Amino acid sequence: MTAEHQGGRGLPRRRLLALAALALPAACSTNGGLPQADAATIPALPSASGSAAPAPAASAKPSVSPSRSATPTPSATTKAAPPRGGPVPFRAGRAMLGSYLALNGKSLKQSLALRRRQLGREQRIVHVFYPWNGYVPRSEPDVAASSTLMVSWHGAPYRQITNGSSDRIIAGVAKKLAGMKRPILLRWGWEMNGNWFEWDGSHNGQDTGGYVKAWRRLHRIFREQGADNVAWVWSPNWNSGPNVSWNRFGHYYPGDDYVDWVGVSGYDFSGESPKTMFSSICSAYGARKPIILSETAAVDYGGLSKAAWIGKLSAWVKATPAVGAVVWFDTDTQADTDHNFRPDTDGAALAAYRAMVRSSRFAG
Repeated sequence: MTAEHQGGRGLPRRRLLALAALALPAACSTNGGLPQADAATIPALPSASGSAAPAPAASAKPSVSPSRSATPTPSATTKAAPPRGGPVPFRAGRAMLGSYLALNGKSLKQSLALRRRQLGREQRIVHVFYPWNGYVPRSEPDVAASSTLMVSWHGAPYRQITNGSSDRIIAGVAKKLAGMKRPILLRWGWEMNGNWFEWDGSHNGQDTGGYVKAWRRLHRIFREQGADNVAWVWSPNWNSGPNVSWNRFGHYYPGDDYVDWVGVSGYDFSGESPKTMFSSICSAYGARKPIILSETAAVDYGGLSKAAWIGKLSAWVKATPAVGAVVWFDTDTQADTDHNFRPDTDGAALAAYRAMVRSSRFAG
């Protein structure tokens, strides 16, 4: 979101980035490919070595002899694959639903209590923002032990990271997060394909590779500091600003070995549907990584519009098995917009939100 909530020094976040609606399927392709018309917009993804990994063949399927079982016999040397999602595991068929909470006149503790009364349960994810300069509290006592903490940690100009001058800051944050002794979703340098933060490509000489190098350096230092409770969330904006080839979100992808969850930000500022905003990310990565809608909320256009959009979001998530989490941007204090993103601005909206929360898809 904006500098006020996130401490960024970029341009105002809420400019309208109008793009044509993408005619993408509601559910992720099982082979992770994009529809033919859009496949060229996503570049080959970097592997751990930095070279481009070949895209999987769309029709490739393992052949299974009818006389043999499709399940291999485990051996003593076979190691179990790590869970999808890393330290915050993805659960098939279940989606965690949580919030960033900043309600006018209320502390985080009071805001959480209000939503607990309205929804009948704790937030599955509680989203907080930490500055780049290394400030991290020793704990988040208001966040229930049953909730997953999601930390959006500010980025910085790429050279401040890749030249090693920020290693002490990075190591300090890693130690603090490791010391919390709880699973954490770490969303560093989000919306890097926009033009409103100092860590986006537009503010770093269009050097998308510099973002990848910075991410990998952070990842290595966290590993060295023993922060194995951190799940890495790579989270672009749903559309790019500017909408030009060098700034496509795929150019910023650090590689599968460095990402646990793929996130995406999207708000219906021009009446976009959840399918329009989120299907492209889902189709590109959903077969390999769990998807988290890391920032989303509905704009109120009057009448029952907010309730209707919440219903569309719920239906889209139900139809999209790759989505493992949704994080609502629950605030009425956003400085650069008069929109109120709270889900309880009217009775119909709250009823729709409550129905989504209580559905079986969001029982995770």
